[in-house]
Amino acid sequence: MSAIIFSLATFFSTCIGGLLALKFRDRLHYLLSFTAGVLLGVVSFEILPEIFTLAHDQRIDPIGAMVAMVVGFVLFHSLEKLVLIHHVHESDYPAHHHPHVGILSALSLAGHSFMDGVGIGLGFQVSESVGIIVAVAVISHDLCDGFNTVSLMLVNHNTTRRSIAMLLLDAIAPVLGVASTLFFQAPSSVLILYLGFFAGFLLYIGASDILPEAHSQNRPATTLSLIGLTCVGAAFIFCSATVLSL
Repeated sequence: MSAIIFSLATFFSTCIGGLLALKFRDRLHYLLSFTAGVLLGVVSFEILPEIFTLAHDQRIDPIGAMVAMVVGFVLFHSLEKLVLIHHVHESDYPAHHHPHVGILSALSLAGHSFMDGVGIGLGFQVSESVGIIVAVAVISHDLCDGFNTVSLMLVNHNTTRRSIAMLLLDAIAPVLGVASTLFFQAPSSVLILYLGFFAGFLLYIGASDILPEAHSQNRPATTLSLIGLTCVGAAFIFCSATVLSL
């Protein structure tokens, strides 16, 4: 029951993030910079410490989770290049955007959000405390997931109606993910591997998708501000993780 309650919190967190993106669409590059910092912070100060804590408590070698992190990074890089590849030469059309690219990107985020829910459910299978830690990490960055979903739709010239539809799909995905874990049990070793894989995905989407988009306008006057917002995003998660550990 606790997992379901936390999954509902992810629903509202995702929706709030998406609505912020709609309201401040003319300032997306600032919000994207902050989002990238948040994702970096979630990996560094939430997920990786949890992996090593679980590995120590369960006497599991954490190298498997590190391998899973690399696999997650490379897999999503490969999927993006193979599935979202443009069918034209970028040098010939430097300013173009494709709505279908935004939809495919948003669908990949929805799939990731479903796995977020699976992660919450698996965490509660291990213990109440582990489930809460995983859920808090997911909720904190689901705000950014909602924002990212709408942002990816908008920057690729999709309509507001389509963007909201994809936002709702992304918001309900974690709830469905948690619900799916009610039908099976998994050992803590599986959760550790999942967390590593999840960390690899977040690192990739932050470094390869969000940060380049944030700096795509190429305005030297705003570069330092954008870098600063990335640092603020990471510091925000560090402070949140520190407070929660007290």
